[in-house]
Amino acid sequence: MAALAALSSAAAAALVARAALRVAARFRMRRDAWRAVDLSPSAAPRTIRRTVLARMGSAIPRVLPSRCRAALAGALRGAGHPGELSAEEFAALALLCGAATLPAGALAGFAVGFPAPAIPFLALAGAVAPLLWLRDRIRARRTAISRALPYSLDLLTLSVEAGLDFVAALGRVVEKGRRGPLADELSVTLKELRLGRLREEALRDLAVRVGLPALTSFARALAQADRLGTPLSRVLRVLSTQLREERTQRAEKLAGEAPVKLLLPLIGCIFPTLFLMLFGPIAYQVFLGGEP
Repeated sequence: MAALAALSSAAAAALVARAALRVAARFRMRRDAWRAVDLSPSAAPRTIRRTVLARMGSAIPRVLPSRCRAALAGALRGAGHPGELSAEEFAALALLCGAATLPAGALAGFAVGFPAPAIPFLALAGAVAPLLWLRDRIRARRTAISRALPYSLDLLTLSVEAGLDFVAALGRVVEKGRRGPLADELSVTLKELRLGRLREEALRDLAVRVGLPALTSFARALAQADRLGTPLSRVLRVLSTQLREERTQRAEKLAGEAPVKLLLPLIGCIFPTLFLMLFGPIAYQVFLGGEP
């Protein structure tokens, strides 16, 4: 009987140990799965894009004309492809924002007392919000490129005058120049040139991607220099001088516009407060007969 009890106890202990091992194995598997999940802030847009926008974007070509999709693709290219979104996915994002704004706008409209016909306009405002954000991103990117272009062009000119060819000089600009959208675009052009693409085609694509008049004139001038056999250093020196003069003129223009732009805040905000502080006590004493 004692041996049978010992064997039963050993079998029960073995079963308990086996169950514990299974539970521990499942726990390790769950832990490894949670560790494999990307919980970084940048993972949320990618997850939304893969799960929601990709499925909605597949139905966009049947609704949105090809001309509108091409214009939207050009705007995304000018903005630097934010989030690596395609034109269809961005259109789906605009529709999703409009659909998310509609119930919130309806609740706010009923709480404030807006009429019911005004609620669809709130959803329309939500759908337009991504387009406005895209427009502001394009403007900010072009402004950053226009500010960094004179410095990069000067560095390119010095590198060519020092004896480097155009590809090596452009590589020096990408390596030593300022970080930003212009450096990213120049690095793409540099990769195309190193892969054997013609300089004229690579620079033309650069001008098309950025959509900045200064870069367009730069690409045309270098293409014309290649056709006519003009020394590259001379052309770059002329372009650098011209771009520096245009930057000075643009700064003078902005300085001249500053007083006009400050006029409305002065009249609407600063002057009424100043007049109230100066003449308020006097008006109170004259009209109400009180102490100032």
